[in-house]
Amino acid sequence: MMEQRIMQTIALVDDDRNILTSVSIALEAEGYKVETYTDGASALDGLLARAPQLAIFDIKMPRMDGMELLRRLRQKSDLPVIFLTSKDEEIDELFGLKMGADDFITKPFSQRLLVERVKAILRRSANREAAAANAGSGTSAPKAKDDAPSRSLERGQLVMDQERHTCTWKNEPVTLTVTEFLILHSLAQRPGVVKSRDALMDAAYDEQVYVDDRTIDSHIKRLRKKFKMVDNDFDMIETLYGVGYRFRETA
Repeated sequence: MMEQRIMQTIALVDDDRNILTSVSIALEAEGYKVETYTDGASALDGLLARAPQLAIFDIKMPRMDGMELLRRLRQKSDLPVIFLTSKDEEIDELFGLKMGADDFITKPFSQRLLVERVKAILRRSANREAAAANAGSGTSAPKAKDDAPSRSLERGQLVMDQERHTCTWKNEPVTLTVTEFLILHSLAQRPGVVKSRDALMDAAYDEQVYVDDRTIDSHIKRLRKKFKMVDNDFDMIETLYGVGYRFRETA
């Protein structure tokens, strides 16, 4: 609804004033309020004082780069973050995913692509917050017509609760971003079945929004690292080179 979207604020942090102007125009045309910052240090103060619904960070900036800004922000907030990155910044991308970035967009990019990514992440974030609020208040979420119970997926030692956005492995919690959760859930729904990168893109991005193979691969790498922090022997996500990924079948 446009009334709801007008209330949503996007923080845009970039030292390139051309990008600040063009992206602001594109987002405002969709009904979002945009707050802009030209460096990470001033952005951090603003983000903590007036939390937006989503933030977009450039990586290379003066005073405080996007990586340091995300690191400090994650100490106090799980605000969804999209990074703007250059094609030669693959190492930065992996570090960003490790610290909890939700998505990456490679420059140069189309304004339409950015807007669709923003919509998708805000939609998923809103669904997660609504589910958490229902759980915290003791209010039951509306049931489907068949009165199905809470949507929980169990695959061996893996338990994923979609309504609460929680994930555990061997009863140990594993903290996942929205995108990581959706990718893993897609794989775990059908163990042994290979999911192509295109299929995982569809599962993670709600709409037919373009992301390149490297983005999906980076999310998979981060998923493996997070589970290995809980269980060093974790090997449930298999790679079939040239085909895709699958969740290992258990005996």
